[in-house]
Amino acid sequence: LALGTDILSSGINAEYGERQDNFETETFLPHPDLLPYQSQAFPMMLGRRCGLALIRGRGLASVSNEVLLTYPEANPGIALLGLNRPPVNAVSLALGASLRGKLAEIKSQKKLQGVILYSTTPKTFCAGADLKERLFIKEEDVPGMVKNFRLMIQDMSELPMPVICAIDGVAMGGGLELALGTDIRVCSTTARMALTETKLAIIPGGGGTQRLPRVVGVPRAKELIFTGRDVFGPEAEKIGLVNYCVEQNEEGNAAFVKAMEIASLLQDRGPVALRMAKKAITEGFEAGPVRAGLDVEHEAYLGVIPTNDRIEALMAFREKRKPNFKGE
Repeated sequence: LALGTDILSSGINAEYGERQDNFETETFLPHPDLLPYQSQAFPMMLGRRCGLALIRGRGLASVSNEVLLTYPEANPGIALLGLNRPPVNAVSLALGASLRGKLAEIKSQKKLQGVILYSTTPKTFCAGADLKERLFIKEEDVPGMVKNFRLMIQDMSELPMPVICAIDGVAMGGGLELALGTDIRVCSTTARMALTETKLAIIPGGGGTQRLPRVVGVPRAKELIFTGRDVFGPEAEKIGLVNYCVEQNEEGNAAFVKAMEIASLLQDRGPVALRMAKKAITEGFEAGPVRAGLDVEHEAYLGVIPTNDRIEALMAFREKRKPNFKGE
């Protein structure tokens, strides 16, 4: 993308793209995830609505903080992944690319015992795709965009460690699909969820048609997708869409507090064991018959036998002390 110096650019740094100076213009090679969406009309919108960098004259201001990744000192085995794009955390192309980058970083950390996906924006988890941005996307670019969104959620679902989602507000369309890509979902009584795509004359494209039936059953999923109706926190717990629905607190973060409580229970668990347990459950369920699933469980169990953590657990039990797991 070659844009004038007063235009917002779509790619800027080593993580998202490579900058090249060219006289009075700034030329950028965007992140590979953004390449399918280049067109004559779309580059300016990429910058204004979802750019990863802001060019004013020749000044630079990064906005790559739309997804925050932190590690709490009190529980270093847990990664906190925060959606940080007010007012509603709409998923732009840039946010999607940033999230995929953070997920890749998390995936490489063998000592992590869990991840919490949450929102920094009050009363909102994620409102789904950035519809204002989509107005500027050419029809021929839509399939690639939807595929990238689906892959982003797939990256989330394929993280090897447990992922807990805290829903303290609205989770609509792609926002709910993102939540469905996690292992454990917690919401507050003020949460509101829906797959609203049929209201926009489309269907869920981020895995909602496949993951929702696996969570709440086929008949219920058909009703929710066909009607696009809202599901509030208490009903979400009743139908199994979330594991817990907790009373909202004055701070508006009751679901996050509950997610941290669950995550604290993972702190003394073996990282390799957690990964193999997730593998056995997820892949075993998808394998079909119980016998096939048992074969998956056996292979997963073989993955924990040669680990140092297993020996450490046995030694700690004998010595009556807390084990020091290293994820190996």
